[in-house]
Amino acid sequence: MSALETALQQFEAAEANLEKLERLWEKISALIPDSPAFGAPPEYDELCMAFRGILPALPAMGGVRVKDLLYDYDNAGQMRLDALEVGEFEAQVSTSNVLEEQGKNLRQYRFLLAAKRRELVRGRMITLMEQVDRILEELMQRAKGAKANEAAPEPNWSRLKEAIQEVETLLGSNSKPLGWSDLMRHLYFGQIGDLEDIHKSDWPEVKAGLRVGIYGENDPIPVGVADLEDIVAARPQGAVTSKLNWGALTDEDFERLIFTLVSETEGYENPQWLQHTNAPDRGRDISVFRIESDPLEGVRRRRVIIQCRNWQSRSVGAGDVSDLRSQMELWQPPRVDDLIIATTGRFTADAIALVEQHNQSDRALHISMWPDSHLERLLAARPHLIAQFRLRQRS
Repeated sequence: MSALETALQQFEAAEANLEKLERLWEKISALIPDSPAFGAPPEYDELCMAFRGILPALPAMGGVRVKDLLYDYDNAGQMRLDALEVGEFEAQVSTSNVLEEQGKNLRQYRFLLAAKRRELVRGRMITLMEQVDRILEELMQRAKGAKANEAAPEPNWSRLKEAIQEVETLLGSNSKPLGWSDLMRHLYFGQIGDLEDIHKSDWPEVKAGLRVGIYGENDPIPVGVADLEDIVAARPQGAVTSKLNWGALTDEDFERLIFTLVSETEGYENPQWLQHTNAPDRGRDISVFRIESDPLEGVRRRRVIIQCRNWQSRSVGAGDVSDLRSQMELWQPPRVDDLIIATTGRFTADAIALVEQHNQSDRALHISMWPDSHLERLLAARPHLIAQFRLRQRS
């Protein structure tokens, strides 16, 4: 049993206790008097004792614990009576909110539990997503020329199902992303037509939803002021540098930044990771299709490979360009039409000359260079990414 599986067992046990508490609370809250009442039903006290018996078995979550906020039945009845005597609607609402505080506390814990579980499985989920991408590409290659009603080829189809099943296990009780039910249906039938639907629409939609949870894209970005008007009122002065703090990024952060950039940009579709961050060449390539629309020839799709180099202590040299260019053979078929080399540093004069010479030749592959200055221009129009990856913050 892996360390991750052992950790998941602890989370599952905590969630099992949480579900017991939620079920008990549902029964307890149904018995809480909604008007002045005294003399607790025997069931009420028994449910409260059961709730308090389970509560110590629920571990803290980031220092947050579920508190014992249950009220004695007679005390709850007295609170209702007091609210009525005040004679104001707000007093009755306030009393109801106090008596329902236990439910709010449970919901807060469940939210935190789901978030921590996503954080726990992040690394394995990324690996599985990359694995599914590779398996789908292999399946599509093997399925060329096959009829839609033929069975998807083995053993790749079984490998795909196993990977998706593990994704489902890692998700646990977290909500499934959009497209999940379609993905499950097509996996069940397992024909070439189903494979094509998974590759074209189901998996890209599911993968986009998984990324939101994996990287906490719905988590808030800290803002250091309560009211932005206060900043404007202070009339701050001074120049604003276009330079970004690339040193704030790890290799994986930089790759994720580029992945997010192309994912959000119109004209690019179906971005995919191609290998792990800690590969021998210290990079994880990104595959994406660039959509080009011509009024006379229609729509064309060019396959683009982006190689990310978080190099600030050195520039990308001619030898590096040659090595990266030769690696394009690893990702064919389908043919690679464009290679983009993105770096947080710069390119040497020899590297620039080599790229220009290459692009003037009759080779089909086109090479583009994205140095730090080019990326800073791209991100200047996307301030949300600058904030998300904390590229303005200085240590």
